[in-house]
Amino acid sequence: MKLTSCLEQDLGNVFLLIGKECPFLLRDLLASEELAQVFGQSVMNVLKVFVGSPCGLNLRNVLWHGFASPEEVPPKYCSMMMLLAAGLGQLLTSYLQKTKLTLAHRSFITPTNLEDLIVFPDVTYEVLSVLEEAMTKSSFILKIMLPYWEVALVKFKSHRFADCAILLLTQLETGLRNVFATLNKCPKRLLTAESTALYTTFDEILAKHLNDGKINQLPLFLGEPAMEFLWDFMNHQEGPRIRDHLSHGEINLHEFSKETTNQLLAFSVVLLLRFVDEGLLSVFKEKASVKLLISLAEGYSSRCHPVFQLKKQVLSCEESIRVWALLPFPEELTWEAVRLEDNSETNASHSLITKMTDELYHHVPENHCVLKDLDHLPTETIRLLSPVLSLILFLITLELVNVHAVCGKNAHEYQQYLKFVKSILQYTENLVVYTS
Repeated sequence: MKLTSCLEQDLGNVFLLIGKECPFLLRDLLASEELAQVFGQSVMNVLKVFVGSPCGLNLRNVLWHGFASPEEVPPKYCSMMMLLAAGLGQLLTSYLQKTKLTLAHRSFITPTNLEDLIVFPDVTYEVLSVLEEAMTKSSFILKIMLPYWEVALVKFKSHRFADCAILLLTQLETGLRNVFATLNKCPKRLLTAESTALYTTFDEILAKHLNDGKINQLPLFLGEPAMEFLWDFMNHQEGPRIRDHLSHGEINLHEFSKETTNQLLAFSVVLLLRFVDEGLLSVFKEKASVKLLISLAEGYSSRCHPVFQLKKQVLSCEESIRVWALLPFPEELTWEAVRLEDNSETNASHSLITKMTDELYHHVPENHCVLKDLDHLPTETIRLLSPVLSLILFLITLELVNVHAVCGKNAHEYQQYLKFVKSILQYTENLVVYTS
């Protein structure tokens, strides 16, 4: 799996020697004329057979989506991929010498909002011992896949955190696919990545509805906290999207954080315990560390959903506006300020805004309010903008509180609501333009 992800990243670098925009999908990258020009079409055809097509071995997708058990991947496949990678290096060296081009390596990405997702404490030896026992007793794990879980634990103990995370992610997908197929009574969805069938991945497993429009039973079974954790780590655009970035070779494996793997491992413990018998679960729950993990998992709420991100921004802006009162006050505006301070209506409005924004603090973790540098704005401009921005924040706060009521609106009400929200957006954009 690591070999295919690193190969994809490196092939993308080679593509950019000639091409301008690297294809997102590996199969499209392997089919490109740019790579054929560098390595030759016959070499690219061999690569397609191994990792680039559902009609071939399709090793990359079969492994990264957790379809293959350890015994189903012969060592000769890995040996062949290693030889291919070495051969590609030799061909690339010859091409660079002939063309006098220089290969540039794209920078690795840093997953976003990871600090928001640190909800579980560090995994202790007690938790690891519980996990080791639960792995053999939990029906979540298919017996043929157990070796992957065992190796994942070995990698964690060896501080190979990226390796551990890769194995956990693929096996979480395998286990959830099995639960998904059972709950939705569609055993055929357990098919491997065959060229003639649509295979089931996280996208389908975590979706609200099935392809036929029926409600997916998995979210109802797992519950909202577990689903929000999975969505935060895997799917939300504002989240780290760990699986995607790892599988495409976009993360530096040597710098992969222990904290991220801790979260995945702790969540895995809680998930596995849902599939053990009640007697064993009661024994495990007697351990304080396990009880804490279960409690934290049950209380989890999304950190990467757009609504949460908006709450963070509102609080950050509100905190910034509060600081404006500490700035020097122009002499000519002093009497006007005194008049406004004595105005009961103004005080009531300010009190309500403060109350609403304070309420938001309860829904966002600590230390997420960032003060902006205000030195570049004239003091008079700041004083004039303050009540306007406070009003905008107040309106946004009201909408955040009532956001779930939108689903109950009819078509006309929804259109009116949309116009209202767009007008706030337009007004805010105008402020940005006029004050820049």
